[in-house]
Amino acid sequence: MALKKYICIHGHFYQPPRENPWLEEVETEDSAYPYHDWNERITAECYAPNTASRILNPDGVIVNIVNNYSKISFNFGPTLLSWLQRHNNGVYEAVLEADRLSMERFSGHGSAIAQVYNHMIMPLASRKDKYTQIMWGIRDFQYRFNRYPEGMWLPETAVDIETLEILAEMNIKFTILSPAQALKVRRLGSTSEWKDVKGGKVDPSMPYICRLPSGNIINIFFYDGPISRDVAFGGLLHNGEAFANRLLSAFNEKRTWPQIIHIATDGETFGHHHRGGDMALAYCLYLIENHAEVELINYAAYLERHHPQYEVQIIENTSWSCAHGVKRWQEDCGCQTGAHPRWTQQWRKPLREAMDWLSAELARLYEDKVSQYLKNPWHARNHYITVILDRSRENVETFLKTHARKKLSSEDKVMVLKLLEMQRNAMLMYTSCGWFFDDISGIESIQVMMYAARAMQLARDIAGLDLEKDYVEILSRAPGNVYENGAFVYEKFVKPSSVDLLRVGAHYAISSVFEEYPEEVRLSCYSARVEEYIRNESGRLKLINGVARIISDITWDNKKINFTVFSMGDHNVTAGVKDFKDKKTFISLLEELKDIFQRADVPDIIRVIDKHYKNSTFSLWHLFKDKQREIIQDILESRYREMDALYRQIYDNNYSVMNFLSTLNIPVPRSFLMAVEHTLNRELKETLEEDPIDYDRLKNMFDEVRRWNIEIDRARLSLLASSRIDYFMEKVNTYPEDQTLIDELNVFLRLLREFSLELDLWKTQNIYFSIGRQYLNEMKERAERGDAKAGLWLEAFSKLGHYLRVKIV
Repeated sequence: MALKKYICIHGHFYQPPRENPWLEEVETEDSAYPYHDWNERITAECYAPNTASRILNPDGVIVNIVNNYSKISFNFGPTLLSWLQRHNNGVYEAVLEADRLSMERFSGHGSAIAQVYNHMIMPLASRKDKYTQIMWGIRDFQYRFNRYPEGMWLPETAVDIETLEILAEMNIKFTILSPAQALKVRRLGSTSEWKDVKGGKVDPSMPYICRLPSGNIINIFFYDGPISRDVAFGGLLHNGEAFANRLLSAFNEKRTWPQIIHIATDGETFGHHHRGGDMALAYCLYLIENHAEVELINYAAYLERHHPQYEVQIIENTSWSCAHGVKRWQEDCGCQTGAHPRWTQQWRKPLREAMDWLSAELARLYEDKVSQYLKNPWHARNHYITVILDRSRENVETFLKTHARKKLSSEDKVMVLKLLEMQRNAMLMYTSCGWFFDDISGIESIQVMMYAARAMQLARDIAGLDLEKDYVEILSRAPGNVYENGAFVYEKFVKPSSVDLLRVGAHYAISSVFEEYPEEVRLSCYSARVEEYIRNESGRLKLINGVARIISDITWDNKKINFTVFSMGDHNVTAGVKDFKDKKTFISLLEELKDIFQRADVPDIIRVIDKHYKNSTFSLWHLFKDKQREIIQDILESRYREMDALYRQIYDNNYSVMNFLSTLNIPVPRSFLMAVEHTLNRELKETLEEDPIDYDRLKNMFDEVRRWNIEIDRARLSLLASSRIDYFMEKVNTYPEDQTLIDELNVFLRLLREFSLELDLWKTQNIYFSIGRQYLNEMKERAERGDAKAGLWLEAFSKLGHYLRVKIV
């Protein structure tokens, strides 16, 4: 009987935690344009497409849509899943559904495996951090997938024996490593010499048992290195058939065991790094599924059927992305992305030293302080994941009651939560991406320094301990390639992001000039409860005074404040915010400002604010980044309208001259074309946002763009047009038999196709496919019975499929 052959493809889907640690939200990342941030962009390019990937026929037309995750092995970073749950629940649920489907496919074994919580390089972590990271990864997985994980992904596959011991202790059955991390192997039960397999010579077509010093064991799969590299860095994803053939060619008839050919790569390879990579993966899986001699499988299902025949010893302190072990995350080892070959990474060592020093200081403070309130400091930290996953007051109270050594007062609870949050940030600051890239001023390095800054702020709140000076001094020894050193980067990019309750109060007070709030409002991870709010206006001048309580929804810390905001219109806003003293002092301030405001004495109003609030004044500069951008955009709109009118006038007044120059083949002056470019970009955007869209106007503008050969903001317009297509398709989905809606969408798509925008039709194609599966046969039967409306519907729906490149078979 022929031995079974199996193929498994593993995707490591991960983004570093990007949340502002003071706000618990990802702020605008300009480098991700036209998307809000990199999580959003990569979701659109990779995570979403793999939930509904396309299989194409030879003509490039979509004939099937499949959830790739249900047929591969995969892990998602816990912090990424948390973001998806809040910001793209459809993709989040599709990932969970894929695991449920894979359990049906693979004999009860789900394809999802867990991941160490925030991608910390485990060999460089303390034992306590290793334990917490693994436990948090497991508990997060259980919370989301509703089962215990059988395997766990190690960040960058970085491994040491201590980490494997903890995995085994926590009943993790297997992990996945690079073939270069195997040291030697031998057959189980054999007394013969170990075989040296250093240099990636281990046979990847079988699992291995790793015996640990404790007596525990763990199974290890070493992925196929050459194929994995060609998927990630070669051209293997250019063609799904070539991808499948490469996997199939890896079987060796001389092997005497049920072979598993398996690869592992960053999940972002399938769509983000390689556009269309999700479709190559889908077609590859389709071909393998239909291969008579090979079976798709996941790791846990393979282990149930075929136990390891060999044991292995690993090379400790190694990883899949550093040829020098794990030095990439602690020194200038020479590993870099290749984008800046002349740059130095000497900053890595001081950054690691700064974090290690800070971590030790924070651990001492935590253990000393929290022992006064909790029975077991580190046991409580290990279980704090239950609070991170559910911050409802009832759940937090249950956690505190479970771990408290005494009855906790309100102040005690705030102290405990601050200490635990300090520790959470002390681990987040070790996220591996902080060291992976080429300069300490990169957004990933800034992010880990922000977590460090938040942890140090909490240390100041808890014990009056100022760790920042020594931390920054260590950073000053980290030479930068863009800026002088790490200390400069910290001062320029990290410190301005810091938020305390007074700044939250300032954010509320200033933004209330531009937006009307209810009496209680959520501001990121804070709440503002307004007790008094007095607004006076005189022309463009606005004066607002109030009293509010600002509450942290994370630590339960709170502060009662009073505030004064004076707006002179546009961006000219000044505010004072301070701790509320008493009612008498507040009324005195109101009375002093009342007469001055009635006189519209601007300098005197500012003087009074400065006198009462001293060094606690704020401006638009202090707003949270996204709200700041929103308000500034609103302020600029009036300026834009003035510019629009001016450019439109230049365009109209000189149109005949430009025509004349064009007939003579004389280049039109750049100053004229700038007016045309500005006007058409603005009006294209406005037209695409209209409901209903004026298609004749849109076509005329497209003609003008072509005529004058001007540059348009294709990225922004493509995103906007794609959004409108989705909007129209959702209307079709609501009223699928309304042919007029389909006709309108066809008109829009025909017009857009002529202009060659890069449209994201993913969501619309999914809806079309779903409608087709549900209604197409019924409409065909009705048309065959002589229903004229059904015949017209079929014609319109077929035309829509032509534009969308989808065919229902």
